Amino acid sequence: MQETSQCLEKLGRHSWKMPFFYGSYLTIFGVFLIYVASTMDIDAGKLQVIGVTASNTWGLFLLVLLLGYGLVDIPRRQWHDSKRGHKLSEVYFKVAKLSTEKSEAEEGLEDVLEDIKKAAESIRYNNPLHKHLDTILEKYPNNFQKRIRNRDDYQDYNEPSEMPTEKMLVRLHKTVIQATRNHHRTQCQWNSLIESAYELDDIASNEGSTDHRFRWTFKQEHGIFGICYNNVAEWYWLCVIKPWLLRLLVVILSVFSFTVVWSEVTFFVRSPVLSLFAVFINLAKANYDYLYIEITSFLIITYLCVCAYYTVFKIRIFNYYYIAGHHQTDENSLLFSGMLLCRLTPPLCLNFLGLIHLDSHVINAKHLPETAYTAIMGHMDVIPFIARGFNIYFPIAIILLCIATYFHLGSRCLHCLGFQQFIGDDDMTTDLINEGKELVRRESQKRQRLEDGASRRKRWNERFGDGIPGSKDSDSDESSVPKYSNRNGKISLPMIQEHTSDTTELLSDMEPIDYSDHTVQIDTLDRTLETQKSSSYQSSGPARGSKFSTNKTDFKKPPRGIFDDV
Repeated sequence: MQETSQCLEKLGRHSWKMPFFYGSYLTIFGVFLIYVASTMDIDAGKLQVIGVTASNTWGLFLLVLLLGYGLVDIPRRQWHDSKRGHKLSEVYFKVAKLSTEKSEAEEGLEDVLEDIKKAAESIRYNNPLHKHLDTILEKYPNNFQKRIRNRDDYQDYNEPSEMPTEKMLVRLHKTVIQATRNHHRTQCQWNSLIESAYELDDIASNEGSTDHRFRWTFKQEHGIFGICYNNVAEWYWLCVIKPWLLRLLVVILSVFSFTVVWSEVTFFVRSPVLSLFAVFINLAKANYDYLYIEITSFLIITYLCVCAYYTVFKIRIFNYYYIAGHHQTDENSLLFSGMLLCRLTPPLCLNFLGLIHLDSHVINAKHLPETAYTAIMGHMDVIPFIARGFNIYFPIAIILLCIATYFHLGSRCLHCLGFQQFIGDDDMTTDLINEGKELVRRESQKRQRLEDGASRRKRWNERFGDGIPGSKDSDSDESSVPKYSNRNGKISLPMIQEHTSDTTELLSDMEPIDYSDHTVQIDTLDRTLETQKSSSYQSSGPARGSKFSTNKTDFKKPPRGIFDDV
């Protein structure tokens, strides 16, 4: 009983988040109910048909909208992928847009951190709410946790402070989860876009290679396929074969899209049969080729599902409902997408039966047997203007939607309203592309500095990793770099260690100083010092000759570690 009440409470609390979908469905159901009640008597069977009719009508309306976008955008997306320059410009545009979201996510994380600091100042280790505070801190990254956990536990009792309650901590916990999730999602999307920009930039720079060998700016790992997938094979695949395969795929998808649009517009015409899908099924039916019917039906339904569900995955509602890559989608967006997929399945099946002329109530063929779908779901004869009007003629609107998608009318309208959209011939789009290119260049330089520093440390450890013979630091950990090394009488200074802060990152980007090629041998230095000292003593006069009459010098080799302060 308690679990049921909790489920009802959660359902009521989350129903307000989707007023458009629940409200539109209830509105359609209410209109149909009033129409049927005013024209005829209502019983349980008719009430069921009204519910099915409202669901299929709402689903068919949404299906036509989704198909109108997917039928055009899927082939066009493959065409743009075959053109490296266009795709690279689009990635630069997305990088510039995502940089704003990334900055906002970092600022939101810092703002929530200030609230946690205020709560931590009031909640000490002996407070019963301290365990809840630790639970909140576990959601934060490690670098943020150290900034809180290393606080001073001293409390000034003369300074009044508001003690947080458990409800306040619950709200703070919810805010922390949302902030960390946004930060982690934007960071993953940022890394993915940067890697895509690197790859496309490398492909563009290697297309004119004369030796037909692909050279990555940053090393790519191929795993077990590295033996057969070498630089030559990689060049032919990325620069020659893959673009032409994408162009061939564009032709195939365009033919499928045209066939779907033509069949959607003409499926209600019974004689002559104009729907291409109905023609294919009738040919297989005349030859009793059951396997051909299965394959054809599978391909038709698959392409309809791909076009409709592709649009579902592209929907983005105010940064609240949208599918994010790399497993970064939150639970609300997953439930929303799953709900749409489930609600689109019945109208998709109904539309497919109409396309192949197997719905007897659509084409007015009473001699056709009932299909399994219509036997369970029934027909919409209770509401005549829906059965003979909307469900038959509304799919014609798919032509208008395809035309609007082809000319980017939706993106241009959003662009006029102030939403950043990739248009291609706009000043704002060009500025964002240039900004994204600069951001990618900075990230490339930063990554190059890190790799150069790692390679220098590796070379230094391979050359001087054994330390000074006989030194107390010679047995230290392998990761530690010796401060001084003296081999074969040559003096060398160690490489400056890498700093982790962003402020000193540029200062640390320098080549290691090696004096081995410019310094003299120790014995040569000793002889030079002896000659200079002897000449200075001889010029000092006979008064000092008795004291410094010997030719033996008191100078010794430079002490070990003389360059440590450098």
